[in-house]
Amino acid sequence: MKNKEVIIIGGGLAGLTSAIHLSKLGLQVTVIEKNSFPKHKVCGEYISNEVLPYLNWLDVNIADLNPSNITKLEFSTASGKTIKSKLPLGGFGISRYALDQYLHKKALENGCTIMHDQVENILFQDNQFIINTANAAVLKTELVLGAFGKRSNIDQKMNRNFIQKKAHWLAVKAHYSGKFPNDAVGLHHFKGGYCGVSKVENEVLNICYLADYKTFKQYKNITEYQNKIVSQNPNLKTILENSTLLFEKPLTISQISFEKKQAVENHILMIGDTAGLIHPLCGNGMAMAIHSAKIASELIGKFYNSEISSRSELEKQYQQQWNLNFKERLKMGRLLSNLLQKQKLSAALLRLLIIFPFLLPKIIKKTHGKPIMLPSK
Repeated sequence: MKNKEVIIIGGGLAGLTSAIHLSKLGLQVTVIEKNSFPKHKVCGEYISNEVLPYLNWLDVNIADLNPSNITKLEFSTASGKTIKSKLPLGGFGISRYALDQYLHKKALENGCTIMHDQVENILFQDNQFIINTANAAVLKTELVLGAFGKRSNIDQKMNRNFIQKKAHWLAVKAHYSGKFPNDAVGLHHFKGGYCGVSKVENEVLNICYLADYKTFKQYKNITEYQNKIVSQNPNLKTILENSTLLFEKPLTISQISFEKKQAVENHILMIGDTAGLIHPLCGNGMAMAIHSAKIASELIGKFYNSEISSRSELEKQYQQQWNLNFKERLKMGRLLSNLLQKQKLSAALLRLLIIFPFLLPKIIKKTHGKPIMLPSK
């Protein structure tokens, strides 16, 4: 008889979603999260409606959080040339501060255990995991989900491939009060980066951008960089000049890597950004995180119900499902990112989209998923 228990390392979007799903299946779930709730995180805070059927199945009612309803995309090159399109599925804007807090509360209501601690080491031996934490806790379990984000000390301990390569990106995010359409998400290119702009709950404006660190470090601070580089795009200049910062200062995260990551490492099923980070050009990392949590949770349910007979089969099926749902989306993100870094090519792409506007929704579909099928009963 298998002990139906799962430990999830990381209590962000993917980790909490999995905790809620697995607890709904009757499993004992422990989430180890180093930070307290609620907490702001560097994130674009736009989610495609592809995840709504699944969130409803989890009894997560997003409408309770008063999200913005987003139906349009505004895209511009660094020179400010702009093209607009309807989003095929639409989406919504919600802050990580509000959403993670909501999911945390839901996980506790479902009987999950949330440990506020930091994982120091994970050892896999004799077909089980031994987890050591900073507070000297020692936990043992048969299955572990890795949901520890973009970059972690655990990645270094595991000597993951991407951590060995130099990462050239820095992300900056802050909330503002300011004028911006409630129903639009803006994706604006500037020299060395991209900026996403959209409303979240309660009319708050989220501005989050990814910057080339080599360019960024030439300036004294974020304000100077935004004034001299980000604002070269006239769309961003107008938005920033007419917005008032609501944070004490913007949040930053450095050494962001878009290198390929393995979805299974050291027998840990990786979900969300831990398994692969999507370029902001695709603007849908939150939906991917939620979807990856669903895939992993469903397969773990089948493993504990003996529909999946072995750990190796569980890992194989998860890798297959990850590739099926996300591999092409990530590839398209990298392709478009590389193209937009080249000024002449990006200008040519925009001219093409202006002549053939029907192409933009097709590109969007390549980076977004289809509505998620509800879990099987």
